[in-house]
Amino acid sequence: MRVRTLILAFLVTFPLVALSQEPAAEPEPTMSFEEYEPRSTLVVPENLVTRAKYPFIDVHSHQRGSTMTQEDADELVRQMDEINLAVMVNLSGGGGEDSISENLVKAVANMKGRYPKRFVLFTNISFEGIDDPDYGERTAQQIEKDVANGAQGLKIYKNLGMFSKDASGKRIPTDDPRLDPIWAKCGELGIPVLIHTGEPASFHEPHDRFNERWLELKQRPNRKRPPSEFPPWEEIMGEQHNLFRKHPSTIFINAHLGWMGNDLGRLGKLLDDLPNVTTELGAVIAELGRQPRAARQFLIRYQDRVMMGKDSWRPEEFHVYFRVFETADEYFPYYRKRHAHWKMYGLDLPDEVLKKIYYKNALRVIPGIDSTQFP
Repeated sequence: MRVRTLILAFLVTFPLVALSQEPAAEPEPTMSFEEYEPRSTLVVPENLVTRAKYPFIDVHSHQRGSTMTQEDADELVRQMDEINLAVMVNLSGGGGEDSISENLVKAVANMKGRYPKRFVLFTNISFEGIDDPDYGERTAQQIEKDVANGAQGLKIYKNLGMFSKDASGKRIPTDDPRLDPIWAKCGELGIPVLIHTGEPASFHEPHDRFNERWLELKQRPNRKRPPSEFPPWEEIMGEQHNLFRKHPSTIFINAHLGWMGNDLGRLGKLLDDLPNVTTELGAVIAELGRQPRAARQFLIRYQDRVMMGKDSWRPEEFHVYFRVFETADEYFPYYRKRHAHWKMYGLDLPDEVLKKIYYKNALRVIPGIDSTQFP
């Protein structure tokens, strides 16, 4: 009895000794959101598209045309041919001040001189001297000169409405009346204004767990737009829309779906209200790819108002655009996690809609593009 009591007491005190020896549990792995890259187990049809079904016009690209060599141009055209890119619109043409206008002349010579059918260049302007009484007329005259030197449109960067200031230190609003002669001159010349105003609304929101662009703002903290330094998103975009209304005779290309790719109903209302406004897809295909039914309906309804654009020049990233537009594939990856941690879905657009987005709309909006390159 004493032995039995001792054994029971031992087992109570040291229970693991009496059990089979099992290895200690591995500690749970820890990782950051940036490191988490799950591999989908979903088995669905895959239709990789590395070349557009129809030749297309990229209305939103940036190249250093003023320093482009013959070899650079040859290599660029070779890459364009691989993805069926017929015409590239270089928005960084130069223009504005005399020194920049010299860059425009060089870019036109380097790009259009070597490949006259393959490139379009837009001019740019400076807001320095906006307080001068003759600023508007002087800049309008410069645009006229730039068009005579080969520019086929005007590109406005996001510095207008966000960063550019006048002599008093005040932010220059996008609809500043001192700029009116510029927009009027573009309407008179028949050239479009591709305008990038503001940034995604999420950049203006608190950088917390509810922010959809949390990862991007963590990796690019300079993109945060706190209210202590910037006006509200609605104010910035409202100034842009007011500009569109003030100049109904000028064609505006609202860059990046006007940062309303996440609210296609609102974007559609803007297009309904303003027939002088078109839009393009630079860097926002992720917005359409996550809402395939709504995006397909939107692009069919507004098939005459949307143009192909990419922004950064990485030819392999166009493959995602093609796959979203041309296939009915499900749940496939985007090319940059910080822009979209979600998956893409194909829209399977009708051929006529594809043709309009890829090239027909740009042929109508941007003057001087050789149409013989298209079916």
